[in-house]
Amino acid sequence: MVQGYVISTKIDDMNVAVIHHYISRSYWASNIPLTTMEKAIKNSLCFGVFTEANEQVAFARMVTDCATFAYLADVFVLDSHRGLGLSKWLMKTILAHPELQGIRRMALATSDAHGLYQQFGFKALASPESFMELHNADVYRSVDVP
Repeated sequence: MVQGYVISTKIDDMNVAVIHHYISRSYWASNIPLTTMEKAIKNSLCFGVFTEANEQVAFARMVTDCATFAYLADVFVLDSHRGLGLSKWLMKTILAHPELQGIRRMALATSDAHGLYQQFGFKALASPESFMELHNADVYRSVDVP
């Protein structure tokens, strides 16, 4: 726990405006449409970190079948709340969630947070030659974000 903060997994608690504002300006989902972000939140196991005043300051979501596979996505902590241990607490909470126990494989992609995830057992793919992807990097390019 981090004093002064709470974590919720209730979809209704998520502040979609805060989440969309951050994610739509991220390197991994720049210009993502609000409707797409809303659908992603609705269909994922979401984790929000909130101040005692109910201000959302961090977010992560697991795309999962809750049985065999989970993909960690859209993790962020607002700049003004970094350095307090929120990302580590968030990761501990995610990995301890009852719906994620017994999962055979968890995956994620990151360009800049390897050190954080390595602390929780994530490592480079053991067999990268086995993995493939269909990646449309420009899917949001023509979308205007407010």
